[in-house]
Amino acid sequence: MSDVARVRFADGPIIADVRVPPSKSVANRALVCAALADGTSEIRGLAPGDDTAAMLDGLERLGCGIAVHELDGVMVTDVIGTGGVFDGADRRLDTRLAGTTSRFLTALAALAPGATTIDGDPPLRARPMGPLHEALLALGADVVPGEREGHLPVTVSGPLRGADAIVMPGDISSQYVSALMMIGPYVSGGVKMWLSSDPVSRPYLDLTKSVMAAFGVVDVEVEGRRIAVAPDVYGTRTYDVEADASSASYPLAAAAIVGGAVMVRGLGSGSQQGDWRFVDLLESMGCIVSRGTHDTTVLRRRDTPLRGIDVDMADISDLVPTIAVVATQAVTPTRITGVGFIRAKESDRLGDLASELNRAGAEVAVDDDGLTIHPRDLLTPTRFGTHHDHRLAMALALLGLVVDGVEVADPAVVSKSWPEYWEMLDQLPARHR
Repeated sequence: MSDVARVRFADGPIIADVRVPPSKSVANRALVCAALADGTSEIRGLAPGDDTAAMLDGLERLGCGIAVHELDGVMVTDVIGTGGVFDGADRRLDTRLAGTTSRFLTALAALAPGATTIDGDPPLRARPMGPLHEALLALGADVVPGEREGHLPVTVSGPLRGADAIVMPGDISSQYVSALMMIGPYVSGGVKMWLSSDPVSRPYLDLTKSVMAAFGVVDVEVEGRRIAVAPDVYGTRTYDVEADASSASYPLAAAAIVGGAVMVRGLGSGSQQGDWRFVDLLESMGCIVSRGTHDTTVLRRRDTPLRGIDVDMADISDLVPTIAVVATQAVTPTRITGVGFIRAKESDRLGDLASELNRAGAEVAVDDDGLTIHPRDLLTPTRFGTHHDHRLAMALALLGLVVDGVEVADPAVVSKSWPEYWEMLDQLPARHR
C-alpha cells in the first residue's frame, strides 16, 4: 500500500449497503474461553487483521491447537483447548500492537507453570499494564518486568494460588478486569475483585460475562464495583461472532456527515456490544435510525442539519474519534466527557485527535476528561497523521467525504482491525458526475 491514502470526495448523498468485519472484542473473548475449554470449539467469523493474527499465534504458542479454514465465505477457526492445563515450557509471545491481545494473553499465561514473556511493538510497550501485573502478583503469579515496571515486555509464570480479594482501578481500562474474569474459573477459589472507582467501558464487562456464559460459565457477578467469578470449567461449543459495532461506526457516520443512507448488515437490535449505542448518538444529532434484528440503517436528509450533543462516552470510548469528526459538521457545539483515560490508547486519543482536526481548520479544545468541538464553516484539505492509531486513521478519513483533497498518512495502520477499510471508503460515494 502507498504511504498516503487520498479520500474520494462525495459530491452527492451516500446510498450504501456495507458489511463490516466481525467483532474483535467478541472474538477475542470467545478465543480465550475456547482455549481454556477441554476439547474443540468452532469460532465462526473472526475479524481479519493484525490483532486477530497476534491472538491466534499467542494461543498456539501456549499449547492450543488452531486450524483456520473458510466455509461459505466465513472464516472458521477450530480451537483445541488446553482444559486449563499447560506444560512447563518457556515461551515468548509477540502481541505486536494489540493492546487487548497483550492483556488477555498475559492473564492466560499466568496459569502456566513455565515462564512466558509477553512483548509487543514500541507503541504497545508505551501503554500501561501495571494494574494487571499487580493483580496477577496478588493472585500468586511470578511477574518479572523487562525494561520498565508496569509495561511490556513482562515475564509471567504460574500457577495462580488465588486470593481473598484483589483491588483494581476501574477508571483506566476494562481490559484488565475482563482478562481476570475470563481466567477466574481456573483460579483456586475463583476470583473476587473490588474496583476502587466506577468502571469505565462497563458494557465490555457485560460482554465478557455474556461470552463466558455462552461457554458454560454462568456463576459470574458484575454488580457495581464488585466482580466475582466462581471456580468452574468452560465447555466447548460452536460460536458465531457478530459484526463489529466499532467498525460499523465509520460507514454509519458517513451517512450522517454527507447525507444519504447507509445500512450495516449483521449488526442489529440484539447486539451484545455496547458500541452499538453509537446509533443513539447519531439519532440525537438529527439522523433517522432504523434498528432491525440483523441490520442497522442510518439516514440523514441533506437539508436536515446535524446538532451538537453533550455526552458522557466513558462506556463507548473507542467511538470518540468518530463522534468528534461528525461533530465538526454540526451547527452547534459538541461536548464529550468521561474519557480522559483514552490518552493512553494506541495514541493520545484526545490530544492527537484535536491536533489533527485543528490543523484542518476545526476548533477542538482538549478538556480534562474529553473534548469540546465548535463547528467551523470551512475546513481545509489536510494530510492527516495517524499516530500509529487505526481509529484515528479511519475517523479522520471521513472528513475527506466532505472536504475535497484530504489525505491520510500511514494508511496501512488500519490493518490492525479492518484491512479493507480504504476499499470500503472508496466505494461509499456514488458517482454523480
